[in-house]
Amino acid sequence: MEKASHLSVIVDLSPTQWHLSAQTSNQYPLSIETFLSQLLAFLNAHIASKHENSLVVFGALPGKSVLLYSSTELLSDDVPSLDANSYLPFKLVDSTVVQRIMNEFDAIGELEEEPSCALVGAVTKALCYINRITHPSSTTAGVAEDPSIVHDPRILILSVSPDLSSSYIPIMNSIFSAQKLALTIDVCKVYGPDTVFLQQAAHLTNGSYIYLERRDALLQYLIMSFLSPTSIRKILAVPKQDKIDFRAACFCHKNIVDIGFVCSVCLSIFCQPLPVCSTCRTKFPINTLKRLNAARP
Repeated sequence: MEKASHLSVIVDLSPTQWHLSAQTSNQYPLSIETFLSQLLAFLNAHIASKHENSLVVFGALPGKSVLLYSSTELLSDDVPSLDANSYLPFKLVDSTVVQRIMNEFDAIGELEEEPSCALVGAVTKALCYINRITHPSSTTAGVAEDPSIVHDPRILILSVSPDLSSSYIPIMNSIFSAQKLALTIDVCKVYGPDTVFLQQAAHLTNGSYIYLERRDALLQYLIMSFLSPTSIRKILAVPKQDKIDFRAACFCHKNIVDIGFVCSVCLSIFCQPLPVCSTCRTKFPINTLKRLNAARP
């Protein structure tokens, strides 16, 4: 019997990036309204794939991350009115996600300087949510296995923001947590340049990283690449990235570096040789520093 599948979707909701994405000067402009209509069709397809499938949607906003929708708990008392021409779970997803996103956008207001998008916070919340639903309480021990218990969790990140070098360490910690939970992180880069850290997240968790070349075909990318659970992907030709950027961010200035200097004790990365490691306070010999400085390009 096919097991139930859980999907955690993280939506990058940076107002600035979505404004740039909708510019008509782009070859394939994509507005937030068009994006949401295609995203909701994809979410409905996941729910329709199997009755026991579960879904949760997180929004990564400037300076904070919020839970937009959860199929396992009711976030508000506002239940949409019944309609004979619509399927209630679909209508519940559509109305809840759109309404909460609009409320968050209205709450942002006018900002002189937009904070960075809290993508790491959304990933952390998704990991905690998956850990909770995949580890039921001990009171269920010895009971027959419930087919609705999630066995195939995964995370899908829809990104429009560029890399934030200061988030390198939190992102890597999230990747290690995902590996420990044996879950997959998929990434769909909707707008902007390739993100180094999300490429590594998809690669290290056996997920897929897709950069949209035709943003007017977003729904086709989502259905063909990210709808199938990981257990079925073994027999499908799911796209993978050809090249992976393994560059890291230095611990001293938070810059992405091509060549770095690694502490031999704690493995911290620096963009230049330092006499004392700022992380573990290890002191390095003067001769070693001279040799490293001489070898710098």
